[in-house]
Amino acid sequence: MSISSLKTGTVSPSSLLAGNPGLVLVDYLVVAGGGGASGYYAGSGGGAGGYRTGENFPIIGTTTITIGAGGIGASSISGGADYGIPTSGSNSILSTITSTGGGYGSTFQNGANGGSGGGGGYGSVGSAGTGNTPSTSPSQGNNGAKGSSDQSTYTNGGAGGGAGSAASAAVGTTRAANGGDGSASSITGSSVTYAGGGGGAAQAGSAGTGGSGGGGAGVTGNNNGNNGTANLGGGGGGANGGTTRTGGNGGSGVVILRALRAATSTTGSPTYTTSGSYHIYQFTGSGTITF
Repeated sequence: MSISSLKTGTVSPSSLLAGNPGLVLVDYLVVAGGGGASGYYAGSGGGAGGYRTGENFPIIGTTTITIGAGGIGASSISGGADYGIPTSGSNSILSTITSTGGGYGSTFQNGANGGSGGGGGYGSVGSAGTGNTPSTSPSQGNNGAKGSSDQSTYTNGGAGGGAGSAASAAVGTTRAANGGDGSASSITGSSVTYAGGGGGAAQAGSAGTGGSGGGGAGVTGNNNGNNGTANLGGGGGGANGGTTRTGGNGGSGVVILRALRAATSTTGSPTYTTSGSYHIYQFTGSGTITF
């Protein structure tokens, strides 16, 4: 029997384990880094890092784990009319499972595509980023939302999508876009929500909220955007107040494994806990695990 047989559903987990004594089946959560947010006026929030989860994933021997960094928020004018372009989050990887970094939010350009899409600019100057890019099944994220008004008035910023929902649209001069909510997982034994989108900043009305699961909130007044939460993969929140203000950074990702067998060794200093019969390893930095 082959490991690929389990992946295609042609053999049961118990049958595969009986024929492969060195094999371990793990449940997993893989969350990528969230996207950075834009600065200048009414900056747009970054998209959440991609969120992928599954059961009975077969691994054998030593497996490398990569934790995606959060994207960097943009500040001031960089390169003329660009008004500072943030960076997207980086991918998190477990073997053949890749969660895509969240797309950055932009002020006068398109928001970037990613695990969840970043917020777009105002009026006709930029669309929101698309989530679940590249495509996976089930989806690892959702679309961002555009800002409102136009380039001459910069009223309210867009927001990033989250793992559980798309960002909600900005409302004229009333409110910036809210970040999309994340998705909850109980892989550690307790329910935790991951991968919320970053909210947009506002010149008029109220700032956009960050999505549940670590999304950074947008701001009003003359303030920097809020960062996404580390190891939850949240998008950064948009900044407001001109060239002296910086959009929030995206939060870094996480990889969590749960197995019925304890690992023989690890690198990268994962947090080890147990829940019932399960051995749980939470990686917040890149490393390896050997069963």
